[in-house]
Amino acid sequence: MNCLQHLLKEPPILAGSRSMRRPSPLNLAMVRGGSRRSNTVKTASGTSTSSAENSAMEPGADRSDTYSTNMTQAMGAALTYRHELGMNYNFICPDLIVGSCLQSPSDVDKLREIGVKTVFCLQQDPDLEYFGVDICAIQDYCLECKDIEHCREEVRDFDAFDLRLRLPAVISKLYKLASHNGGITYIHCTAGLGRAPAVALAYMFWILGYNLNEGHQLLQSKRPSFPKLEAIKLATADILTGLSKNCITLKWKNGSCSSVEISGLDIGWGQKIPLAYDEEKRAWFLERELPEGRYEYKYVVDGNWVCNEHEMKTKPNADGHVNNYIQVARDGTSDEEKAMRERLTGPDPDLTKEERLMIKEYLEQYTEQ
Repeated sequence: MNCLQHLLKEPPILAGSRSMRRPSPLNLAMVRGGSRRSNTVKTASGTSTSSAENSAMEPGADRSDTYSTNMTQAMGAALTYRHELGMNYNFICPDLIVGSCLQSPSDVDKLREIGVKTVFCLQQDPDLEYFGVDICAIQDYCLECKDIEHCREEVRDFDAFDLRLRLPAVISKLYKLASHNGGITYIHCTAGLGRAPAVALAYMFWILGYNLNEGHQLLQSKRPSFPKLEAIKLATADILTGLSKNCITLKWKNGSCSSVEISGLDIGWGQKIPLAYDEEKRAWFLERELPEGRYEYKYVVDGNWVCNEHEMKTKPNADGHVNNYIQVARDGTSDEEKAMRERLTGPDPDLTKEERLMIKEYLEQYTEQ
């Protein structure tokens, strides 16, 4: 897995300001890296297939089972992906499709037949390697075809924090490609149930003019999925008010264990951070700077995943999983910025015409460093 790098604090786009030269990238200096229901989606051939069907073990089915289990645990919702059944997708808007990953160059032809001009891939190399997808063959075939463009903008799987930080760069690229290429845009991750719907929804919110909740309802009506709404809300507020960090301290008070780590927070559930032991205080500590937001995490004590009973805990999700969480606030916020962030991260966020125009201008001028 790829590791996060320290985030560089950048000045915000000032709310209400229309004088913009070159946008300041929002600290994206990173290494590139529920309800229980079966998801019924449209296959590339146009037929309807349920993930609960074809339960016979086919080649790759074991890997699909493992991936689905990991996805359900990480996303907090019962989600299923059957890679062995082939590419699947749904039209969300007439010119926007969300789907699962392309598996071979033949999938490119299937998309060309329905008018796709841009294939927008969010997968990282480990995602491709897990299911044995030859991305180079797919990219090379797109180049040969000349009427369809393939683009990769990587986002780490099952990681809302990485999604939040990557969204401005990702949507900027998507916006420019869709405007240039026209036709239909196909957005995909691995299963098309987390990262891809989140990117599509952010695009609908920032560019197409949808209210976030209305866009989410439309997305769910077309393709039942689990986009991280909180990541989209926070990324929106970050663009308009800036991204700042605050230092937090986490503590595990037990001197008898040999190792204490934390998973979650800003590094995702696939990585762990070791805590430092203080012999004088006979406790383990972690200090970390985090942007404003809510972060879930869990301790790994001598290899066992446990919650800290002295820190805030989430309610059990659909599968009974409980995590610790921390709410990080930001210092030095003006009343105007505070009110804006509260509105944009609240239960029914929407953008004014001026705010949406500011975001579009930011994305048009955005250059990733």
